[in-house]
Amino acid sequence: MTLFEPFQFEFFRNGFMVATLAGAICGLVGVYVVLRSMSYIGHGLSHSIFGGAAASAVLGVNFYLGAGMWGLLSAFMIGRVARRGKIGADAAIGVITTASFALGLALSNVFGQAKRSIEAVLFGSILGVTTLEVIAVACVGVLAVAIISAFYRKLLFATFDPEVADVTGVNVGRMEALLMLMLAVTILFTMKIVGVLLISALLVTPAVIARMLTNSFARMLVIAPLVGAACGAVGMVISYHADISSGASIILLAAFVFIVVYTVTGARGRGNAGGMIH
Repeated sequence: MTLFEPFQFEFFRNGFMVATLAGAICGLVGVYVVLRSMSYIGHGLSHSIFGGAAASAVLGVNFYLGAGMWGLLSAFMIGRVARRGKIGADAAIGVITTASFALGLALSNVFGQAKRSIEAVLFGSILGVTTLEVIAVACVGVLAVAIISAFYRKLLFATFDPEVADVTGVNVGRMEALLMLMLAVTILFTMKIVGVLLISALLVTPAVIARMLTNSFARMLVIAPLVGAACGAVGMVISYHADISSGASIILLAAFVFIVVYTVTGARGRGNAGGMIH
C-alpha cells in the first residue's frame, strides 16, 4: 500500500480537496472567532444548524437552504435575546442552540428514513462529497477572502476596540452582523466535512496555533489558513490508511500540532496567546 494509493479514487480526491479547502476557510474565519472570544458562538451555531439539517432531511428540503435559514434565524434569536440585557449571550446560546440540537435528535428518532442523512451531518460524510460541493466550498472560500479584503481595516478596528471604532464612524453593529453571516455560511458549508460535533474545533484550533506563533494580526490571517489546510489534507490521508473517520483524523492531527507548538514555543507562545496583538 503506497502513500498516494487513495488518490486513484475520485471520491477520495473530492474529499481531499474539500478537506483542504474547509481547513483553510475555517482557519481564516477562526482568527476572528478566537480574537473576539466567539468560540461559544461557533459551537452554538453548529449545533443550531443541525436542527435545520434534520428538519430539511425530514421534509425533503435542500440541505443548504433549510439548514442555512435555520442557522440565520438562530443567530438572530440569540442576538435579540442577548440585547435585552437580562440574559447574557452565553445563556441565550445555551437555551436556543441546545433546544435546536434536541429537536434534530428527536426528528432523527421519529423519522427513520432521515436518520442516515442526519448522522452524516452529526459525524461528517466527507467521502460522499460531490464535485459540485467542492466547487461550493471553494466559492465560500473566495467569498470569505473577498469580505476580509474589502473590510479589513473596519473588521480589525471593530475586533480590537469596538467602542472607539463606533465613535470614529465604523458601524460596529454592521461589522458584527457581517462576521456572524460569514461564520454561519462557513459552518453551513464545512460542517459536512467533520460534522457538527467537531466543526468548532476546526474553527478554533488552527487560529490558536497561529496566535501562539505570532503576535501579528496580518500574519495570523496567513498562518491559520495554512495550518487548517495542512491538517485537512494530511488528516484525510491518515484517515484512509488508518481506516478511521476523516473528521476525527483531521481534528486529532490539529490537536497534535497544537500540543507540539505549545510545547516548542513555551512561554513565548503562551505570552502571544494571552497578550496584545498588533
